[in-house]
Amino acid sequence: MNTYNDYIKEIEERKIQGLHPKPIDGAELLSEIIAQIKDLDNEYREDSLNFFIYNTIPGTTSAAGEKAKFLKEIILGESVVKEITPAFAFELLSHMKGGPSIEVLLDLALGNDVAIAKEAAKVLKTQVYLYEADTNSLVEAFKNNNEIAKEILESYARAEFFTKLPEVADEIKVVTYIAGEGDISTDLLSPGNQAHSRSDRELHGKCMISPQAQEEIKALQAQHPDKSVMLIAEKGTMGVGSSRMSGVNNVALWTGKQASPYVPFVNFAPIVAGTNGISPIFLTTVDVTGGIGLDLKNWVKKLDENGDPVRNESGDPILEEAYSVATGTVLTINIKEKKLYNGDKELIDISKAFTPQKMEFIKAGGSYAIVFGKKLQTFAAKVLGIDPPLVFAPSKEISHEGQGLTAVEKIFNRNAVGTTPGKVLHAGSDVRVEVNIVGSQDTTGLMTAQELESMAATVISPIVDGAYQSGCHTASVWDKKAQANIPKLMKFMNDFGLITARDPKGVYHSMTDVIHKVLNDITVNEWAIIIGGDSHTRMSKGVAFGADSGTVALALATGEASMPIPESVKVTFKGDMKGYMDFRDVVHATQAQMLQKFGGENVFQGKIIEVHLGTLNADQAFTFTDWTAEMKAKASICISEDDTLIESLEIAKSRIQIMIDKGMDNATQVLKGLINIADKRIAEIKSGEKPALTPDANAKYFAEVVVDLDQIAEPMIADPDVNNIDVSKRYTHDTIRPLSFYGGDKKVDLGFIGSCMVHKGDMKILAQMLKNIEDQKGKVEFLAPLVVAPPTYNIVDELKAEGDWEVLQKYSGFEFDDNVPKAAARTEYENMLYLERPGCNLCMGNQEKASKGDTVIATSTRLFQGRVVEDSASKKGESLLSSTPVVVLSTILGRTPTIEEYKTAVEGINLTKFAPPHKLLIK
Repeated sequence: MNTYNDYIKEIEERKIQGLHPKPIDGAELLSEIIAQIKDLDNEYREDSLNFFIYNTIPGTTSAAGEKAKFLKEIILGESVVKEITPAFAFELLSHMKGGPSIEVLLDLALGNDVAIAKEAAKVLKTQVYLYEADTNSLVEAFKNNNEIAKEILESYARAEFFTKLPEVADEIKVVTYIAGEGDISTDLLSPGNQAHSRSDRELHGKCMISPQAQEEIKALQAQHPDKSVMLIAEKGTMGVGSSRMSGVNNVALWTGKQASPYVPFVNFAPIVAGTNGISPIFLTTVDVTGGIGLDLKNWVKKLDENGDPVRNESGDPILEEAYSVATGTVLTINIKEKKLYNGDKELIDISKAFTPQKMEFIKAGGSYAIVFGKKLQTFAAKVLGIDPPLVFAPSKEISHEGQGLTAVEKIFNRNAVGTTPGKVLHAGSDVRVEVNIVGSQDTTGLMTAQELESMAATVISPIVDGAYQSGCHTASVWDKKAQANIPKLMKFMNDFGLITARDPKGVYHSMTDVIHKVLNDITVNEWAIIIGGDSHTRMSKGVAFGADSGTVALALATGEASMPIPESVKVTFKGDMKGYMDFRDVVHATQAQMLQKFGGENVFQGKIIEVHLGTLNADQAFTFTDWTAEMKAKASICISEDDTLIESLEIAKSRIQIMIDKGMDNATQVLKGLINIADKRIAEIKSGEKPALTPDANAKYFAEVVVDLDQIAEPMIADPDVNNIDVSKRYTHDTIRPLSFYGGDKKVDLGFIGSCMVHKGDMKILAQMLKNIEDQKGKVEFLAPLVVAPPTYNIVDELKAEGDWEVLQKYSGFEFDDNVPKAAARTEYENMLYLERPGCNLCMGNQEKASKGDTVIATSTRLFQGRVVEDSASKKGESLLSSTPVVVLSTILGRTPTIEEYKTAVEGINLTKFAPPHKLLIK
């Protein structure tokens, strides 16, 4: 009774917060509940029945195992529960998705009781989450002439689990709700500072947008009970910044439909929209839930008599409203016609939202069911020796004779599965691809674990070369929330087969290295495809896609991902970098010059940025590829020269070896295997057998951008432009300003150097600048705090070996100590240097933050409202993004420097340099 009593106590505590009982995932609690159900006189029996039926998490949780076992007892007549008939027991098993429920159903279907076997088979025909152990049982029974097994396999081959689902309605009535004006970050839907609660779906749902917005949504639902509420980003893009499954889960919780009456707080079919559509990584997450994402285009450029855009004083195109989507507007999504209507008036074609593949996701209630369903159909047809009937929409295969391949097209063609043999595919083709590297991060990892449990996966796919579970997003503060969540996560992922940042057994020292940096190191083949649970999964080797926690789970479980081959934008360089400039300025200038060339239109959005850096090793090139998330690109590929790629692979090998030496490798020696892959790739390049990846000379691009290095005359700053009169222009990464714009007098309250946008060279620049300033001024005095968070421990170790860490220690007033990690987030800062633990720190915004209303200047990537710094009652918080030397000098001065002050401060310092490749990097 102890566990049950604790649960009742927790329920009472949750009532105070306006919450329902937390769904049950533990076997110990459910065993007590089952015992109370069996005891007809038990005072808690009625509540226990409700908990058992309606409040137990399905999949592979230990609670699901107990539930499936008890339902089997009821079906076999070994236990009699008047409230749960055998028929109802079968229905409950059908909602449990996989794992122990499938094991029970197979046992019953292949058993000797014919009546029970037929009922079990009926349920099994609706299930898709079967794994090797399950399919092996079916194959063995089929070979032994079991008729039920044959019947199930024939049903799978016909894909009846899909064909017998209800068809999608021809029309959906919606009522609009404008969630915000301008780009809507997923931080609005699922704030980073609430990351600890993401696995508690009901609790986390309370953080979406604001309590006022939640009440307004409820009011709309009350007024329009027959309609779905559609969340809109007015004059912006929905879901920029991160690929948060928790954001979509929250939207679905407030506006979607319940997935199962027996599974609480798991909803599906949300409908979201944006004037400029949905961010690509967020749209993938919407697909996971069988939702709909619309590109409204309800604001269009005003044109003059010549058809050219009319511009305002700032040079931005003036927008005109094509049609209104003001909150409370009733619209009709006509799925049959693929049009959006207001009454009888046609507003816009929305056919891109209803491709054959997306229609399947909607019908099946999400993309997972389709992925597993296709695999199941292929398996069954193979066992039966037949060709699988054409049930699912054929993948679109686009091939242009005589046209070469971009880098991403080459990688996708190499990794594609299930395509027409010998057919070369170009952009726009729908492809299933094998995934080489997978990354899970710690604030979404608990949800990834839940997704793995819900799809009944217990072990990582053998075709994945390597996978890593990070601890970087919760590295800054080892508080009670982290202590409760992270060890549990690390154990689950370690057991599943991932290399984990923290050792559940406590043997090796915890590693809080930034996930993208680790993935960049363990990617040891530039032909690799990487899936990572963070929007900044943008490697400088291979092609990497930031993904929601569910897509990460799918990649871990199946070793596959499905997506169209994206179009590419080619970025090359000309000219020479000035001696006092840093490569970070080139990154910002790329965005600025692109926008200037295309009249303010972001041609990077939703595309692959194929960047021809060539001469930069993977660490330095990562500064560019990482930023492509803020450019709204779908992903990026770095084209490298042979010698530079070999250098990058050697660096990767040395860092993987450090992980091995720490004791981080697992029983299957994943890390050793990665070193072997790197050695093989280096040998191929050196021998000329397979040079570094390059696109074909006759490849076709969506656009081409040539960045003129000669034009970059002073440091560049990405400014959130918090006071722009046009709200939609605030907090974007498109306002890139030269240092002189600030006149040397913009007050700076705090500086931040760290997270994934810096490398070892940046830390050395910091040390050199401090020595420079001391030589010039006689001492180093900070007029604003400077927070420094190295991205990885190996960088700290290398800095210690080379003497730079000693320099930083000399000027610091705080240095992290892993033996005594901080237990509470810092709320106030002194004017000094803080050497913080490696990890995300301020960039994540879920633990450490600047003081409200501060003006922060940072090397980070995040300038979204409330992320690094929140607004105060009197002043908007703002996070300006710049290079390491600008940040250092700004904190010394307490303000932005003049260009003359900057040049003096960086004199003689080895900044991150870049020169364009000496030759065209094409085949």
